[in-house]
Amino acid sequence: MSNPGVTSQPFGRCVCCCFLTVFLALYTFSPALAANSWSKDTLVYAWSSNVGPLNPHAYGANKMFAQALVYEPLVQYGEGGKIIPWLAESWQISSDGKVYTFTLRDNVLFSDGTPFTADAVVKNFDAVRKNIKRHDWLATADMIDSYRALDARTFELTLKQPYAAALQELTLVRPLRFLSPAAMPHDGNTGEGIKAPIGTGPWILAESRKGEFDHFVRNDNYWGEKPRMRQLVIKVIPDAETRAVALETDEVDLIATAIADHGSAGVNPDAYAALSKDPAYSTSQSAPRNTRLLAMNTALFPTNELAVRQAIVRGIDRQAILKGVLLDQEAPAEELLAKDIPFCDVALKPYPHSLDEAAAILDKAGWKLKPGEKYRTRDGKTLRLDLKFIANENIMRSIAEVVQSNLAGIGMDVQLMGEEPNAFGASQTGGGFNMIFCESNGAPYDPFSYVAAMRVAGHADFQAQRGLPQKKELDTAITKALATTDAKELQALFTTILTMLHNEAVYVPVSRTIDKALFKKKNIQDFSFSPVSYELPLGRVARP
Repeated sequence: MSNPGVTSQPFGRCVCCCFLTVFLALYTFSPALAANSWSKDTLVYAWSSNVGPLNPHAYGANKMFAQALVYEPLVQYGEGGKIIPWLAESWQISSDGKVYTFTLRDNVLFSDGTPFTADAVVKNFDAVRKNIKRHDWLATADMIDSYRALDARTFELTLKQPYAAALQELTLVRPLRFLSPAAMPHDGNTGEGIKAPIGTGPWILAESRKGEFDHFVRNDNYWGEKPRMRQLVIKVIPDAETRAVALETDEVDLIATAIADHGSAGVNPDAYAALSKDPAYSTSQSAPRNTRLLAMNTALFPTNELAVRQAIVRGIDRQAILKGVLLDQEAPAEELLAKDIPFCDVALKPYPHSLDEAAAILDKAGWKLKPGEKYRTRDGKTLRLDLKFIANENIMRSIAEVVQSNLAGIGMDVQLMGEEPNAFGASQTGGGFNMIFCESNGAPYDPFSYVAAMRVAGHADFQAQRGLPQKKELDTAITKALATTDAKELQALFTTILTMLHNEAVYVPVSRTIDKALFKKKNIQDFSFSPVSYELPLGRVARP
């Protein structure tokens, strides 16, 4: 939120404009006018926590779907993966593939009234570069050689090398989106925080009440198609069952998941199945987004042993999880990355569910199940491992219980460890797990940005892979894939990468996630998902 005590004069004038807009919106659409405590021109949506400070160059507490409401990219990811103009209305790429020259859209303002110019783009790139270690998972950020403003509407970006996914990565929700220069700290280091969440996007954050809600108002100076409703309230409802009740009682208007939200926005599968059959409700579903996975730590006992990982992959009944836990609301997954993703159509031998085969693999590896014993042992050690999940995420918990039961059937003692979200994140990034829930990233991250991050410590994938004897070879193949634009070479390199990870059984692909929306027909006209993972097109929502 803003900090008026540190504003400069220009920012003060801009903030006055912003606050006037917010004040008028709050005055005109007083919550007292509404049946559900908000006006009828207010869309009420639910999320498990507040949206955070909405720093466009930060992660963690900053919720991606909300960052995308306020901040915009130079180019956008459209249907079918087509890159379309956004804050840049056009661009040119040099013949050597290194220099990108963007012509910025004219007459675009930040919501505080500051013009969006090439200088503003430069200041935001400066801010990202100041904390490049934090952003080095993003290949484009790491490949930046130089950038400059050629004039007010022309921005030039030069990379150290050609990169096939550079434009694709400029569409991402973070960190290469744009904060008003007036809202930056005096030293420009947004890594230390921002004065206020001021972007060019269709929504303005007006108020946050911790544990209660975040209140957005429409940016009436927005250059593009304005939101159809004047206000947006993100109501904090941590529990999925309570969100379902809130929808039934009209406390909220819309339930819509965002990819990999860890259960932050949806309802439980059984509630979705029941309400979707009620004629009072409508539903909407996305195309399959990403792969829900269990990652196994190749550096920690006992998952550092290939035989154990291969037994686990065969021992888990993924079809039973799809039917019994996910109620067929997600799609089957056999691979880390789906075959319809560019360069990922690789012939890989599947791991069918077979307790007999899993048991045979363990027997051959010396893990014996002695008569009368429940769990296998070898050299005095019990075959015991942990599986970590987010404690209040019901789907994760239910899947974990199936996994525990399945693997007990082959003599493995799986200890379930539910953690609060921050601790779970620390386990992922620190490598403190045998098995842990994770996911691929979906469009537009897959496949380039996703595999690029595998090389960076601080990601669950890196931690899962760090014990592989071929880790150096794997990272080399990834680095080569980021350095070529030749389609044939790219296909060969992604074949190497995906085959290596598959053969080493680093992951258990559980399902391909599908985002789902649920709403009452009397409250919401329609809802459709964006092709961009992590973004929710809430501005398109209208009353009937």
